[in-house]
Amino acid sequence: MPNMRSRFSSRVNTKLTENQENSKNILKNENSDDREKYNSDLKTKPSEHKSSDNVDMVLNGKSAKVVDSETMIKETQKRVWSSLKQGYEYEETTINESDKFLRNLISSRINMIVIYVDLVGSTEITLSLPEEKVAIIIRSFAQEMSTVIKRHGGYVLKFVGDAVIGYFVAEALPLISADNAVNCAKAMLDVIEKGINPILNQYDYPELKVKIGMDFGKNIIVRYGSDRKNSHVDILGPSMNLAAKIQQTAYPNQILIGEDVYKKLHPNTQKQFDQVVWTQTHWKYHDRETGKLYPVYAYVE
Repeated sequence: MPNMRSRFSSRVNTKLTENQENSKNILKNENSDDREKYNSDLKTKPSEHKSSDNVDMVLNGKSAKVVDSETMIKETQKRVWSSLKQGYEYEETTINESDKFLRNLISSRINMIVIYVDLVGSTEITLSLPEEKVAIIIRSFAQEMSTVIKRHGGYVLKFVGDAVIGYFVAEALPLISADNAVNCAKAMLDVIEKGINPILNQYDYPELKVKIGMDFGKNIIVRYGSDRKNSHVDILGPSMNLAAKIQQTAYPNQILIGEDVYKKLHPNTQKQFDQVVWTQTHWKYHDRETGKLYPVYAYVE
């Protein structure tokens, strides 16, 4: 019996080691482009990395995703108009990409920035419009938010009712991921205010507003079932929970981020945020290390 236990334990340890190595390789490939850009900047501009501050500038200023917001807004208007007028339907690709990525990382712990985007006033929309129009508007909202996440280098995890949940892998270069996530959130507000709402106004439909919350941390990739291709895959972790809680406290069209995201932002971006001051009746979540209320910051510019 001892020998059997020993052989079984050895096989389990070998399998776990293989999974860990596979996860490392996948994440390494996922961030290879950002690493190459970063290394290229350091080689071509040695004067810009004489201090840690300058390295941060190279990381955030040169490697963060650059998105043409004007084009994105025009494309949004075209798709939303086509949906309302001609019954245009979006292709389901964004969640599939996330699912494929996560299936290769089952049981791994990954640093990521989680973003929750929740539609405000969906009850009013449901009560005031025909069912088919409600479905079109909610679907258009979810897909347009998904497009913004993808264009900023993130993944769309799932749709939950009238909410969209996404994430940005933050293993190799968390500073870049933080900038991308915040730029994504700001772009979401632009797309809604300048892309979706002007089309809805043409039909006298209610304008859309959202609450956005995000947090950073390690999360576990979980598969619910033995079927490696089809069993449901999800993400579990403190940042998943806190991002949801943070989003719930936001005002309409407000972006709130946890301190762990704020700390990774470039100093110039940090200036665009103010710490939220509230009592324990409004916010009850404490930092596990300090025991104090976990700081949350609001986008103010």
